Amino acid sequence: MANIEVESRAFLSEDEYARLINFMESNAERVKDDEQSTFYLSGENDVRLQKNSSGAKIILKGGKIHDDYREEIEVKFRKEDFDNMVSILCAAELEIEIKWFRKRKEFIWKNTKVCIDRTKGYGDIIEIEILCGEDEVEDARKKISEVMSELEVAQTPRYVFEERFNYYKNNWRRLVGD
Repeated sequence: MANIEVESRAFLSEDEYARLINFMESNAERVKDDEQSTFYLSGENDVRLQKNSSGAKIILKGGKIHDDYREEIEVKFRKEDFDNMVSILCAAELEIEIKWFRKRKEFIWKNTKVCIDRTKGYGDIIEIEILCGEDEVEDARKKISEVMSELEVAQTPRYVFEERFNYYKNNWRRLVGD
């Protein structure tokens, strides 16, 4: 079963963002443009609720945030039920720890999913990912590394993501005006 998400990510400058959008629009298959609101919930596990242009889902990710591969389970539901799902989970004593608001451009290039995000209050990011089975993780990591190299993007070190994430986590209300 393909439920392991292998990914690499990098923060982008304005110039890199524009260059990669232009490149993808000319050379890749455009999957969709999306606007996403993602709520990270409190607790031991990485549980998120997301509402996007086409629907909503609850997501459980294994491992730790910013790992380069993690098990991922998603259950989709109607976006009209998003607020009710938030109410149910908050009634179950889970709290909203962080809210993310991003505009995502999603492409397929060289059999990889390439997402270029503009996240309010956080920055511009590229994520390259492959969904695979446990026995395919190493091949997926190599493929993603090749794609990053071809796109001339250096993976941002994990510690940088952790520093930026922690800053955002402590300041997101001010950063997004919530």
